[in-house]
Amino acid sequence: MTGSIIYSFFSDDELLRITNKIKNSEKTTAGEICVSIKEKRPFLKKRKPISQLAEEEFYRLGINKTRDKTGILFYILLQERQFHILADEGINAKVDPNTWDSIKEMMQEKFMKGEYSKGVINAVEAAGKILTENFPIKPDDRDELSNRVITK
Repeated sequence: MTGSIIYSFFSDDELLRITNKIKNSEKTTAGEICVSIKEKRPFLKKRKPISQLAEEEFYRLGINKTRDKTGILFYILLQERQFHILADEGINAKVDPNTWDSIKEMMQEKFMKGEYSKGVINAVEAAGKILTENFPIKPDDRDELSNRVITK
């Protein structure tokens, strides 16, 4: 994505730090954390709400296929400065969906200050703690999804 607007928000180093935070957060949980950062809304999807775009991304990335349905997606639209957090049914069965509101508020606060990387890193860390409490790592656990930040 050379020369793209993503670098107005995140440096390569910051994207790597987010990836590393995902990897470290998943060391203590059976949950899977994904971060997808899009520059802008796809042209043919201009009228779709961000929640629907996040859901489409959730399925495109195969987050719904984790063994225990314990995947969570942080979906970010940079140009519109919007984001959505989407957890799979295994998480929603144990964790009150309102739990994510405090993470959303914290992300919004950081984003409003222009601290995009910090907002995402803090959100991943907080989600990791919630997942660890509710879905501790299992002896046969394996990393089911890439930890890399999705930018395409």
